[in-house]
Amino acid sequence: MTDSSKSKSMSHSDRIAASLKRRHAAETRFRLYGISAIAIALIFLVIMLGSIFIRGWGGFFETQIELTVDFSRQIIDPEGTNDPAVFARADFRKIVRNALKARFPDVTKRKDVKALKALISKAAGYELSHLIRDDPALIGTTQNIWLPSSDEVDNFMKGSVSRDLPESARRIKDIHVGWIEELEAEGALKSTLNLRFFTHGDSREPENAGIWGAIVGSTLTLFITLILSFPLGVMAAIYLEELSPKTRWTDFIEVNINNMAAVPSIIYGLLGLAVFLNFMHLPRSAPLVGGMVLALMTLPTIIIATRASLKAVPPSIREAARGLGASPIQVVLHHVLPLAMPGILTGTIIGMARALGESAPLLMIGMVAFIVDIPQSFTDPATALPVQVYLWADSPERAFVEKTAAATIVLVAFLVVMNAMAVYLRKRFERRW
Repeated sequence: MTDSSKSKSMSHSDRIAASLKRRHAAETRFRLYGISAIAIALIFLVIMLGSIFIRGWGGFFETQIELTVDFSRQIIDPEGTNDPAVFARADFRKIVRNALKARFPDVTKRKDVKALKALISKAAGYELSHLIRDDPALIGTTQNIWLPSSDEVDNFMKGSVSRDLPESARRIKDIHVGWIEELEAEGALKSTLNLRFFTHGDSREPENAGIWGAIVGSTLTLFITLILSFPLGVMAAIYLEELSPKTRWTDFIEVNINNMAAVPSIIYGLLGLAVFLNFMHLPRSAPLVGGMVLALMTLPTIIIATRASLKAVPPSIREAARGLGASPIQVVLHHVLPLAMPGILTGTIIGMARALGESAPLLMIGMVAFIVDIPQSFTDPATALPVQVYLWADSPERAFVEKTAAATIVLVAFLVVMNAMAVYLRKRFERRW
């Protein structure tokens, strides 16, 4: 009898051990599945970011050609008036052509002279115009000036166009390659940081296009978004979470706020088109309208984040304040809201980061227009950084591929900074209860 019970006991122990072994194996497999999922996601992220950086890194640099420029007074200011209006009307393209002819004196055929102009960007004349505007004393002198090359030369120097391709398979011709090699041998060709990319607005010429206009437009738009969505979102969350009675009406509002957070962003663009443009007749393609549309889209995110932060404050804080005679408003403003502010700021920054990366709502209100001038106010025509990426991605010129990827890098950098700021604020001010 004793042996039988001992056998049953051992059998039961074996079953428990086997069950534990299976559970441990299942837990190990589950951990491996989780690690594998994270590894696969990181691999795809690295591939995506790597491809963007490989394509876009060259967009931060440009090829320049050194020319001996004669700032002829006969062309710039023949009457010697020193009037900036006269300078602006001068034919600086002719000065660039003369500099090219002086640089290649052996080029005499009309066809070759016309091909010679393809070495220099069409924006080179504007560069010389700005130099004269800033320093009129250059008039009548001869200076060695570094001018931007054309986008074909720039792509060729960056390796986007192979030298081994036959002439019929590339836009840049053999005669241009010969001139480029001559400039390289004489040290008159260099690659330098493309400051124009960060200081200019959009342009039809890829080598002259920049993102500064889009950055200013995004800044003005996000400012409108912040001043509208932050106070409204926080006040709505305080009312729903701390002050309003729990009724069917408040339940209906809460459900709709949660649903609004999942509405596709283009719907907000259609709403802005119908209300702000067609009904209120606000200016099209303006940061004012763009900010109002993005504020509607950001409001649900801020309200939900604020309510979650208010809920995280312990009830004992409220009870202690009420015990000391504080009114409901004083309890919220003096005690609960300051403690919930780190989470509120985190949610706000995340909502603003989402607004920064949105393009669909802005397309619907006309911010897809080609804007060259830098916006100076909230009602000036403007575009935004994600819309600029969209516009360049749709351009047929090969040089805009680099510009698109480079602008994407800048946009990703802004988003990373904003999300890092949100994490810092939470870690810096968060309290553990």
